[in-house]
Amino acid sequence: MPAREAGEVFGPRMTLFADVLSVGLATAVACLPLLTAPAALSTACAVLRGTRGGQPATAGRYFALLRRRLRAGDLAAGALAPAGALLVAADLALAGAGLPGGAAFAVTAAVIGAGALVVGLRACARPESLTDWRTAVRGAAGDAVRDPGGSGLVLLAVATACLCAWMLVPLAFLAPGPLALAVTAVDVRRGG
Repeated sequence: MPAREAGEVFGPRMTLFADVLSVGLATAVACLPLLTAPAALSTACAVLRGTRGGQPATAGRYFALLRRRLRAGDLAAGALAPAGALLVAADLALAGAGLPGGAAFAVTAAVIGAGALVVGLRACARPESLTDWRTAVRGAAGDAVRDPGGSGLVLLAVATACLCAWMLVPLAFLAPGPLALAVTAVDVRRGG
């Protein structure tokens, strides 16, 4: 493990942790309009992936990259994400209303929703998401099928982020950073 540089208070691991938290906070701010959520998470994954090449993972670099990439495809992906979440929530509400076969339908809707969430998050982690969402989603769908362990890790990362946000609400603003780090690590693990 490399030694601390002169004037450095914490070691390199703590610096990466702080960078992840600052990128997470920047991502949370960028996600507030909801339409920018996929682009914001994709940009966070790109910034964190850049640390392997020695690029800094700072909020300034994050916002510079995000400003350059917001386009119609990013906004369309941003509209699709909440629409899908509302559809799954409505399906689960209808299934819980006591309709015949509602329990089986609720399980099916939950599995489909979890699968769509995994594919969406894995698409955000792919480098192609910076330029072409369709290619990223196709690749992520293939990765989700070929790498069920990675898909399980993505679901665990989402569950952990939700649990942290539920237990301590201010952590909700920091959760996108570790979530982006987790999905990026799953993508890097798949690729390398």
